[in-house]
Order: sequence, then C-alpha cells, then structure tokens
Amino acid sequence: MKAICVFSGGLDSMLAADVIRAQGIDVLALFFETPFFKSGKAKKSARAMDLPFRVVDITRRHLEVVKKPKHGYGGNMNPCIDCHALMFRIAGEMLEEEGADFVFTGEVLGQRPMSQNKRSLELVAAESGLNRLLLRPLSSKLLAPTIPEEKGWVQRERLLDFQGRSRKPQMEMAQRFNIMEYPSPAGGCLLTEKGFSRRLKDLLTSKIDVETGELELLRLGRHFRIAPHTKIVVGRNKRENEAIQSLAGKNDAILRSVSVPGPTVLVSGELSGEILDIATAITLAYSDAGERDAGEVRIEEGIRESRVVSVKTRDKGEFRRYLI
Repeated sequence: MKAICVFSGGLDSMLAADVIRAQGIDVLALFFETPFFKSGKAKKSARAMDLPFRVVDITRRHLEVVKKPKHGYGGNMNPCIDCHALMFRIAGEMLEEEGADFVFTGEVLGQRPMSQNKRSLELVAAESGLNRLLLRPLSSKLLAPTIPEEKGWVQRERLLDFQGRSRKPQMEMAQRFNIMEYPSPAGGCLLTEKGFSRRLKDLLTSKIDVETGELELLRLGRHFRIAPHTKIVVGRNKRENEAIQSLAGKNDAILRSVSVPGPTVLVSGELSGEILDIATAITLAYSDAGERDAGEVRIEEGIRESRVVSVKTRDKGEFRRYLI
C-alpha cells in the first residue's frame, strides 16, 4: 500500500510520514512549489529521512486562489484555507498516477487558529474532494475516523492525539524516531509576510496577466512604483543584482551606474523620457556616487543598443514616496 504525504519539510510533516511508514505503508513526500514557497528545505528533510520526494509546480492554479480566495485571507495575503484545499485537491488528482490509496498531512489540530481548527480541517477535506481519504495522523484520535482507519489500512490506535501550539510533544517524538535535524517552525510562506504581501498586492493591482518572473522579482531588492504601470526594482547586493538581471523580460530596461559601483536596476512597464529620468536618478542615488555632483548611467533596453547618460546626483530620500 502507498500514501501521498503533502510534505512541507517541517517537523510535523516529517513525523507524520514516519508514523505512516511505521505501519508498513510506502510514502511519497509531495511538495507543491510556487514563487511564494520553495522546496529547498523540504528536499533536505526528505533526504535526511530517505523519503521519496517529488516537487510539483502549481504556480498558475495557486495564483488564481491568491487573487480571489473563497474563504478570505489570514493576516496578510495568505489564503490558507483555500491554499490547503487546492494542494490536497491536486494530491487527490495524483493518487491514481502514483498508485497511492490516500493522502495525509502533518497538520495538528489547534496549531494555527485560522486553518487548523476542527471546522477548517473538515472544510478543507470537503473542498479538496478527498473528504474521508484525507488523514491527519498527528491528531487523528481527536478527529472523526477516516476511510484508511475504517478499512484497516492504518491502525487508529497507533495514530496520535496532538493538539495546540506547543511543540514539546513533537520534539519528544522526534527524539524517539531519531529525527535530530529539522527546520524551525517559523517562516516558509512569503504570503504571510507584510512587506511581501504589500508588493504582491501592488503587482496584482497594476497588471491582469502576471508572469512567473514578476512573482520571483517580488523576493528581491527595493521596489518603487513610479507610475501606474511602471515599476523599478533595485538590487541590494551582488546576488540580487545577478538574479534581477536573469529575470529581466524582453521589454524591460536594465540600468547600471558606469562611473562607480552600484546596483542593477530593472525598469518594467512604460518607458517614457520622464520615467527614465527618475529611474536613472534612482540608479545613481543607490550607487556609491556619494558626494559627486553627477555620474553616468548605462541604459539597456531589450535587444537595442545600450546608451550612457549623464545624471545629476540626488539624495535617495527624494524617492521614498515611490517605495512599495
């Protein structure tokens, strides 16, 4: 028998996978990836457990949920209930392909007030279409029996009754299972972060059709909205500069200071003369120009030849009103 674990890579999902494996069931750890949550930590956790692992990109379907969540947002732009329902729905769609019989997760009753109370867990199971084929091994004894339990695929008495936000029971269990390394519970989803959510809301307000690269850019640099349909992204270090360059679209402009070291600056949207004047000034302001009166900035617009312009040095404080 085989089961699919919707696997975050955190301690709860690691423990849930081991609880099910201990009953002689093969487990596939499935991570659903978008620009809002990446698979690196989950991959590392699965490798440490010698757990078969697969990544599935759900960006397009997930973005539609983020735009219009049926059950609303959490503290920021995190539609947790709708997000979980989508993930479990996709896992259910993959059962036949993977030769698996049911889906399970590491969710713990009461650990998160919005998405892991009893009503929300039942709602997610129903809206995913899995209904009673969705098992939560860490809290099963506190929830209604599922099909895997009723059919004897798993033994309910060997499942658990974890509840609440305390991590102590999980940490004690991790020692018994010899799980010595696992990620901290904080972080993971960028949609829960205030600054990132503000940038995402700005992007979705300014564009109807959003490209994956534009979502990836939200993770990088400083963002300036200088016109309704024009945005500037300014790199903060070498890594970000290189990433911004790699994500530039064919219609975007790339700006760099010539005379002194400085950031890679991406301009996306309408490129009027006035907008480029602001963009070149921002490029120089965030460079090492210091007290110089002026400097040179190179402008590269798509596949056209680049040009160099002379720019008067301005204080970066002048541009704070454009910051997103």
